[in-house]
Amino acid sequence: MFKIDHVNINVTDIEKSVVFYNKAFGLKEVRRNAADDGSFVIVFLSDNAGSKLELTWLRDKEGAYNLGDNESHICFSADDFNAAYQLHKEMGIICYENKGMGIYFIIDPDGYWQEVKPGK
Repeated sequence: MFKIDHVNINVTDIEKSVVFYNKAFGLKEVRRNAADDGSFVIVFLSDNAGSKLELTWLRDKEGAYNLGDNESHICFSADDFNAAYQLHKEMGIICYENKGMGIYFIIDPDGYWQEVKPGK
């Protein structure tokens, strides 16, 4: 019912991280989003097999944003998104939902975010 869609990692130096993941794992940059005000940069990486990784750099007043323990999350795609959403809602574990993007997040017992989006 659930498949891993991509993994998101928050980084403190986006350019060094892009180089690292390219050299270490052969992941190439396929897309980049940046906020007009410079508050974030998201780089989407992929390999020939379709593995996906998102690197996110966030800025606060002091520099790179410190997310504490929640520095990464895994995005799952659900074959039956509505059923998955209803299941988690009934369990009372939805921590955040973004109806505009059609995704929601749950938190695992260790406090890490798991993102769920519709399957393809």
